[in-house]
Amino acid sequence: MKILIADDDPQILRALRVTLGARGYDIVTAHDGEGALSAAIEHHPELFLLDLGMPGLNGIEVIEGLRGWTSAPILVVSGRTGAVDKVEALDAGADDYVTKPFSIEELLARIRALTRRVPSADSDPLVSFGDVTVDLSAKSVTRQTEDGPQLVRLTPTEWQILEKLVRNAGKLVSRQTILTDIWGPAHITDTGYLRLYIAQLRKKLEPDPAHPRYLLTEAGMGYRFTGEPEAG
Repeated sequence: MKILIADDDPQILRALRVTLGARGYDIVTAHDGEGALSAAIEHHPELFLLDLGMPGLNGIEVIEGLRGWTSAPILVVSGRTGAVDKVEALDAGADDYVTKPFSIEELLARIRALTRRVPSADSDPLVSFGDVTVDLSAKSVTRQTEDGPQLVRLTPTEWQILEKLVRNAGKLVSRQTILTDIWGPAHITDTGYLRLYIAQLRKKLEPDPAHPRYLLTEAGMGYRFTGEPEAG
């Protein structure tokens, strides 16, 4: 697998290049935002590790540039620990966020989680709710507008969460099940992080994200997808 690492700290670049390279990954590096976009176009990596505080184009601008043409997973590796920074990165299209300093074991687990494929069910139907249609076979989401159906772009992680909920329509899916299946058992307590992704999905798919009708929270337990609005 080819990974692009973009960071303006030469020590981190060198350490990650050596460590990940020793584990069989093909590593491409860039030390600023412009270099990251150029390397992405030239090498077409399958995963990105991006710092937010790079000179020139910052990490958010790089994420927005990448999301214009690739759906490859983006893992932000940053010293910024605030929730605002994490939400901004996720809004821009990042799939995961690791704060510095980090352990290499955690980083490797996040990489594995981002590249893990969700097993397909025997059938891949179209599922519609409100003005949204989910095509489980094509792994796409469209929304009906006055100008016709419009594609809704989801990040790979957002898609995995939505697919798990849709394939279990009407059933409670526990937070622990989602966290374990997508991120691995080491992240079974990262419930706040999961809430960020659910909020992102609601912003993209719900008519009124503040009052969800289809992606419902079961307090203290997990989440439930319902194809019909909740009564009352």
